[in-house]
Amino acid sequence: MRTIKNNKETEIIINKSRFISLAYKINSIDEVDIYLSLTKEKYKDATHYCYAYICDSYKKCSDDKEPSGTAGLPILNVLDKNGLNNVLIVIVRYFGGIKLGAGGLVRAYTSSAVEALKDNITDIKKGLILELRFSYDKVKIIDNYFKDKIIDKYFDEDIMYIIKISYEDYEKIKDKLINLDIKILEENIII
Repeated sequence: MRTIKNNKETEIIINKSRFISLAYKINSIDEVDIYLSLTKEKYKDATHYCYAYICDSYKKCSDDKEPSGTAGLPILNVLDKNGLNNVLIVIVRYFGGIKLGAGGLVRAYTSSAVEALKDNITDIKKGLILELRFSYDKVKIIDNYFKDKIIDKYFDEDIMYIIKISYEDYEKIKDKLINLDIKILEENIII
């Protein structure tokens, strides 16, 4: 299975209509409504907000008042053909005054979805979010182990780091962390 590396925004213009594509990496279906709301808030005056997503084995698409089968399904087909999972693509359309016809809409939404995925596809790795708690004297060691995996840091009596790491990388380092007497809380994710 594959997913996207990063959330990405692209834009194409076809016959004066703007198609803004937003590709989002999602870990659950609950995130879809959040991203749709944020998109509608950011592009308040858009004509259409068409989307498709695949999350685990669940698939859904919406034409959002475009003619049936001309927007959501083409986006979903692009996700399917690329073997993607845990991805939502929302395409915002600003109507430019020229009707594209059913075939033109299918081509426009397909092209927009392809553009949002360009150079942004990667294999899915299963991983963990780790919460590490440790004393101040271990900061340099922990920073060295996780320099490019740290999501957040909190400093109090002890230090807490939030880390995103693949299972593979975690297995390599787990024994060292235990030997350093570091408290670890784990949560499974897809990275």
